[in-house]
Amino acid sequence: MNGAWLLRGRDGRLSAYASRDEAVWCWAERNPGGPWSAPRTVGGDQRVHPVLAVGQGTDGYAHLVSWRPTGAGEAGLVHSTHFRPHLAALDWNRLGHPNQKGQQTGVPAVAVDAEGRAHVFVRNRGGGVSMRGQKERGGWGPWRDLKGREVEGELTAVTRASGRVELYATSPAGILRWTQAGPGHIPALDDEPLKAAARPGTLRALSTSDEHVTVFFTDESDMLCAWRPGTEPAELLPSAGPGPVSALRFTLDGIDCTLLAQRSASGRVAFAAYPTEQESAGAWWTESGPQLPADAQLSLGEDHEGKVVAAQLQPGSGELLTTRRKAEPGLALQAWRSFVLT
Repeated sequence: MNGAWLLRGRDGRLSAYASRDEAVWCWAERNPGGPWSAPRTVGGDQRVHPVLAVGQGTDGYAHLVSWRPTGAGEAGLVHSTHFRPHLAALDWNRLGHPNQKGQQTGVPAVAVDAEGRAHVFVRNRGGGVSMRGQKERGGWGPWRDLKGREVEGELTAVTRASGRVELYATSPAGILRWTQAGPGHIPALDDEPLKAAARPGTLRALSTSDEHVTVFFTDESDMLCAWRPGTEPAELLPSAGPGPVSALRFTLDGIDCTLLAQRSASGRVAFAAYPTEQESAGAWWTESGPQLPADAQLSLGEDHEGKVVAAQLQPGSGELLTTRRKAEPGLALQAWRSFVLT
């Protein structure tokens, strides 16, 4: 899974997406804050591989990207748009392969610009990154080679407050960044990478102000670090466990804060919050909920009332667990609720 998969639609209902049984499934609240309905497949009858990237535009539409089998040992990328949780998603639209044909080359990432156009990124066979984006008047542009070398692990894509799209990746040389110069421009690779030893598969980017994107990553000493381009990385706190954090910007008792969540080494969910872009204020982990299997997914979001929501998904069993922030000062959470979605 790549990107936040717990989304709030235009009607205020939360929806969740996951790859399961050669399909992408969506389940949603029956009404804002209410119980969850049983999941449905989205994107039509096309079989897909167990890979999913999720992005969302300011219009509330979900953009889904996966790989589909195209022949013996070959695959191609597909995209679908989901407008509302209880409406059928568009059928999978074939995007092809960044190298015309071949096997899967990596986990894709997707971000949506201010005009509602999706940008799909994926590592290519040469070890760099390729992109295909939606056109202003509909349809898709060609595959474009964005350069880069020895890209490792998952990519992370983000949309700035300005509506411009950025992409980040790890490599032996450091963290690579691609940025748009303006609306409709092709993201360009920075001249030099950030000389940071980020572990592949731990990147997560979050728009944290009108001017900045903050990138979270785990370094070789298992420290969770925060970096904003133009500054040096700041050590935040020891990583709670492997993999990337889920990150959310929210208001806590009138203070602009960033909430981080990560599956801890014990298997439970660990939460940490601190004033946004003030890493020097410090943060610490607090664990919550039951122990999770290794394949459990974690995502953060906000409900129709602006309350923080955390969700855990176990694709194998189809169980979804959620918790919300209590209506009281601080970051106290309600008891976790389980929905078995078979």
